[in-house]
Amino acid sequence: MVKNTAVKLATLSLLVLGMLVSGCVTTTDSRFTREADREKALENYVKLASRYIGQGNLTRARHHLDRALEIDDDYAPALAAMGLVYSAEGDEQLSEQSFKDAVSADGSYTRGRVYYGAFLYSQGDYDKARAQFAKASEDTAYKDRSGVFYNLGLTHEKLGNLEQAEQAYRRAVELSRGEARTLLSLARVLVEQSDYSAASRYYSRLQVMIQNTPRLVHSAESLYTGIRIARYFQDRDQEASLALLLKNEFAESEEYQQYKVLVANGQ
Repeated sequence: MVKNTAVKLATLSLLVLGMLVSGCVTTTDSRFTREADREKALENYVKLASRYIGQGNLTRARHHLDRALEIDDDYAPALAAMGLVYSAEGDEQLSEQSFKDAVSADGSYTRGRVYYGAFLYSQGDYDKARAQFAKASEDTAYKDRSGVFYNLGLTHEKLGNLEQAEQAYRRAVELSRGEARTLLSLARVLVEQSDYSAASRYYSRLQVMIQNTPRLVHSAESLYTGIRIARYFQDRDQEASLALLLKNEFAESEEYQQYKVLVANGQ
């Protein structure tokens, strides 16, 4: 950093001298400085574009991504972000191609792989999505690794792989230290495997979290999962309390319809 500052100061002095003394031109150059400036420009363009994508301003986002790709047309973060732009615009073919290009350009760019997996999941291509999330989960330095395992669990569920889904959700719970959605998903998949004791433990943690966090509220899914656990352990009070909430808050939900079938069949 000191060296770069000295170079810049020296360059500035020479430029000033060049304006004062006619016919004397001096140029300082550094391949490493140029490369650092190039990388910084690429990062800044993608950061700005990501901000605009979050705001729904796709025109400005595209502008900054185009600038980045003019510098380096194989820059994976820009290609991946462009995939998000295309997806938001409803152009699925271009979106998928951009995600593919990002992964191909830099297989170590985990965020691009996660974007691609999410895109494939949204298209119902669960097996390919699983492959992307599985590869992404290997990156131990990725900031939201718990989210990757959560998505991996979802894809395994869609594929009917309940044991693998359980394993993925357990990793998500461990890495997130008990995020609400991971606790619920793990409890749900354990219920599906009739492991009610384990399901009850994770569901209890979820309930404590909901009670202690005002912004967290039950969903139809969380209520129905709790009802199934309560019915298994014949906890009538708990079942009645959750069922009342389900009826009052989510009467039109699929979960409430499932609950009525459950009661009608005496399960």
